Amino acid sequence: MNSPKTIIIAALAGVLPALIWLWFWLKEDRERPEPKGLILLTFVLGMISVLLVLPLEKFASIMIMDKTGLTVALGFLEEFIKYIAASGIALKSRYADEPIDYPIYMITAALGFAAFENILFLIQPISIQETAVSLLTGNLRFLGATLLHTASSAIIGIGLGLAFYKGKFTKTIYFLVGLITAVALHSIFNFYIMKSNGENFLQVFAFLWVFTVMILLIMEKIRRMSPSIMKQISIEETAQTH
Repeated sequence: MNSPKTIIIAALAGVLPALIWLWFWLKEDRERPEPKGLILLTFVLGMISVLLVLPLEKFASIMIMDKTGLTVALGFLEEFIKYIAASGIALKSRYADEPIDYPIYMITAALGFAAFENILFLIQPISIQETAVSLLTGNLRFLGATLLHTASSAIIGIGLGLAFYKGKFTKTIYFLVGLITAVALHSIFNFYIMKSNGENFLQVFAFLWVFTVMILLIMEKIRRMSPSIMKQISIEETAQTH
């Protein structure tokens, strides 16, 4: 049984990196920021979704013997459950009224998911007072797993955002493409980690950072699809011509 002190320390060390990332990503929606209460609720739902995915992953590990198939299945479960956490309330609310809102809420749910995973990974080393191990584990998850969850969920949100003005069938296609891409990224990351036995993690993180930069560029394009931003750009261009 872990002491309250251990749980508190693990919670702080696990949640803080996710909150730092959340602060960073929310700046992408600075013109019309989402309600703080809804952001918090989506973050919490992302945390709770870990409790749902764990038994599903345990069942999958029993049913699927092939390592490759299992890795893909686990990636799919986590990506789909994170989508459920975001779409349960936030993506269906009246506040999801701009293309950029979809990746923002998906990223928020993903960071909640990553925060709870961080806590679970940190409790054991902290409970046995392995400070160095705890710091190393926390830093690696801050740089790697947390970024992976963010990037993969952002891809799904980007698909939904790009399809914001399109019909229902097209939105479904964009969602499926986003989900498949997210699962592929998740699976590739896990394959690489298992193959290298945790070595060469700097190369893995470099790959994720490059992917994240690409996501930021795409999100900037999606942000400009907002009616308010398009109107502002039109006004600025008109002013420059006079």
